[in-house]
Amino acid sequence: MHSPHVVKLDDEVATLALGEQLATLLHPGLTIFLYGDLGAGKTTLARGILKGLGHHGKVRSPTYNLVEIYKLSRLYLYHFDFYRFNNPLEWEEAGFREYFNQGSVCLVEWPEKAEGFLHTADLKIRISYSGTGRIAEFRAETEAGEQCLSHWKKRVSV
Repeated sequence: MHSPHVVKLDDEVATLALGEQLATLLHPGLTIFLYGDLGAGKTTLARGILKGLGHHGKVRSPTYNLVEIYKLSRLYLYHFDFYRFNNPLEWEEAGFREYFNQGSVCLVEWPEKAEGFLHTADLKIRISYSGTGRIAEFRAETEAGEQCLSHWKKRVSV
């Protein structure tokens, strides 16, 4: 699609705020892949998104159980973390395919670990270290992702 949109993140507060901004644009049917090294801020961004959607409880990293399920007022959000994903049979046995549907939003950390099992992401967000802060790079991979990114860019440029 188009060239990536880049956002500079000075600290954890900025990452949480970015997640809250993104939350206002999410709608059922979106799949978002989160890329980045350990500690880059993927789970922090997910926490910001959940806060922006009205979740007030603790947000746990789904590293050990692979998925956390959040039923929010307007949608189901499934937060996956495939860091410890090793066996393709885990995917089938866990029934994860059912979670990726038009009625839910799926946030996926470490999607490269489940390559070949996941369908195309609407948005890919790569968080990387940059000095003492981070850089978040957004890339739309589908028309739905392009629309989401376009609406967001309009909102933040106002």
